[in-house]
Amino acid sequence: MRFTHTADCHVGGHRDPRLRQLTEAAFERFISESIAEHVDFIIIAGDLFNTAIPGIDTLKFTVTQLGRAKEKGIPIYAIPGSHDYSPSGKTMLDVLEEAGLLRNVCRGVITDDGKLRLGFTVDQKTDAKLTGVIGKRGMLDRHIYDDLDHSIADEPGEKVFLFHTALTELKPKHLQEMESYPISFLPKGFTYYAGGHVHIVERYAEKGYDNVIYPGPLFPNSFSELEKLQHGGYFLYDDGKVVRKELPLREVIAVRFDAEGMDAQDANRALHEQAEAIKAKGAIVLLRLEGTLSSGSPNDIDLRDIVHIIERNGAHIVLRNTSRLTSPEFMALQLKVEEPHQIEEQLLTDHADQLSLPDADGPRLARDLLKLLSREQHEGEKVYEYQERLVNEALDLLDRK
Repeated sequence: MRFTHTADCHVGGHRDPRLRQLTEAAFERFISESIAEHVDFIIIAGDLFNTAIPGIDTLKFTVTQLGRAKEKGIPIYAIPGSHDYSPSGKTMLDVLEEAGLLRNVCRGVITDDGKLRLGFTVDQKTDAKLTGVIGKRGMLDRHIYDDLDHSIADEPGEKVFLFHTALTELKPKHLQEMESYPISFLPKGFTYYAGGHVHIVERYAEKGYDNVIYPGPLFPNSFSELEKLQHGGYFLYDDGKVVRKELPLREVIAVRFDAEGMDAQDANRALHEQAEAIKAKGAIVLLRLEGTLSSGSPNDIDLRDIVHIIERNGAHIVLRNTSRLTSPEFMALQLKVEEPHQIEEQLLTDHADQLSLPDADGPRLARDLLKLLSREQHEGEKVYEYQERLVNEALDLLDRK
């Protein structure tokens, strides 16, 4: 039995087209390397897409890549993850399965005693038996694990279990606050446990649970992931041997600038000098600013010009993070409220004079804008689509006022 295992591909997930292209390049390379390795099958343990209903361009690209594997006679076995499975049960994986491009191995029946007995999908070439549990947002898959019939552990032959959730035993320190399940929630006795959801590279084993593996993302999905992982990868299982395969696409240069004790002008000047010295031909540059300024505001630092300098020096893209950069210049608000929902109303009341507008009711407009911004993201709507919709609706509201 020889297969590749990936998860958390999040195809179509990045908003910036340069990063979205790298996500697609990683998936295309994964398919190419799986074909070159002459694997018996491919496993995708959730979050093939970043949303339950991806865009046409994303779908077209993915279908093309899955089709390449199909042409070579390599089946793809998958489960929906927390991103590509909606609360209403919709997932594009159903469409891809109907087209014969992959097989969703999460299937089963409810037994007379109310337990969920998972069914196996048998790979025709190897007779390997695959099954798994879908991933849901907010750990809503717990009821599935609670009701799971663990007698499937007695099924003979080589078995692979796909899961898309966090396991307590494998959580790194920086994710200790993440809700998780103990490994005992998984049925014992499988040859390989193909994990997803937690964007870490981890291999774990204990009695009854061999080869419990998180492959990490196929391409990092955030600033912090790029800092920590640099690039994505996947695992190759070769008749009992487990090998990690890296997918380096671009050099990642992490720049950390400590502005502690500087005033904003000095920080701006020093950062410009550092940016000029960065040789970043074709690289992804991560610019993290931290520390507390002695005076001035973080907004006084001209980050746009700094980014322009680094890109002029050849960077593929510059990502910046200022979440740890602070300033002592702030105004403390004294609020006396009995209920949290009263905070906004009291702020609007106390500062109504600062909201006066010549041709509109300022406080009322502020209330309408707050109400608009509290609207939830639609099912299948990407984050940037959600943001653009709110911006357009806010502009319409302002035009009416």
